Amino acid sequence: MDFLSLFVKDFIIQLQSPTLGFLIGGMVIAALGSQLVIPESICTIIVFMLLTKIGLTGGIAIRNSNLTEMVLPVIFAATVGILVVFIARYTLAKLPKVKTVDAIATGGLFGAVSGSTMAAALTLLEEQKIGYEAWAGALYPFMDIPALVTAIVVANIYLNQKKRSKAAAVNSQEQPSTRQEYRDQQQGDSKVKIWPIIEESLQGPALSAMLLGLALGILTKPESVYESFYDPAFRGLLSILMLVMGMEAWSRIGELRKVAQWYVVYSVVAPFLHGLIAFGLGMIAHYTMNFSLGGVVVLAVIASSSSDISGPPTLRAGIPSANPSAYIGASTAVGTPIAIGLCIPFFIGLAQALGG
Repeated sequence: MDFLSLFVKDFIIQLQSPTLGFLIGGMVIAALGSQLVIPESICTIIVFMLLTKIGLTGGIAIRNSNLTEMVLPVIFAATVGILVVFIARYTLAKLPKVKTVDAIATGGLFGAVSGSTMAAALTLLEEQKIGYEAWAGALYPFMDIPALVTAIVVANIYLNQKKRSKAAAVNSQEQPSTRQEYRDQQQGDSKVKIWPIIEESLQGPALSAMLLGLALGILTKPESVYESFYDPAFRGLLSILMLVMGMEAWSRIGELRKVAQWYVVYSVVAPFLHGLIAFGLGMIAHYTMNFSLGGVVVLAVIASSSSDISGPPTLRAGIPSANPSAYIGASTAVGTPIAIGLCIPFFIGLAQALGG
């Protein structure tokens, strides 16, 4: 009963907070047919500033902290990112009308991290004065990159296996020399080059900004520009991004009508499932490494989020045969509002209930 009351209380607070208020506001005005448009260039600048600020926060904290405290949370973050892809591969992919390659791409997007959702969680934790490690935001790339790389590798392996099995019947009727040439070609096609995938993820705008801030925070002393520029502007810029995401979420709802409705079910259940897995692992770090409950919430929230910035272009390039209407529509239209509106207060309430 304590948990339920805390959850309801936190959800009401979320409804009254600028973060969710602007998200819902964006969805409402889009539903009413508003012609409001925020230029893409402005959104790009906002995303850069938000993720650079998060990176700076994490880098400064890492420079001033004991690195051994980060080892277990980092391992758990990477584990969850990889695990989410395989969950989608062996659950969503088995459902009616769902193509396996689309399911893998969806798992990759849900395994990757939404910087805006993480920013919303950090903001709410600060508003409620719940302590967390300043480097907790730096867990972002350790979950994001493994998830995207795993999804692309698994999808390529599946597509190559499908190609070989489809051509097996035809190949059996061809001349021996032709069969040998075919096998050589297939062996070459089946080799998945992992480093280009990692490189592309690192070069994406979201991770580039995040890692730039992280490196500057560790190697330099950016406290003056951080305190005078990035930190004061953070919440205002986040509210604009939430408004844009609300409008985009509404526009993406129609895309889900083009694909199997199982994506809607997955998008509602997956954020809670992934977050609970990460929350459980975070509690192990809490009891063994004194990882704060606020840090556990951050780990759970980034696991419940789905990438809305770096993930889509990476998956579009790495798995071109996957249907963007499926994985992007599921993420933006359903997954992100669920993660921000329900998962954040849910995990905060769960942490407060466990923390007494």
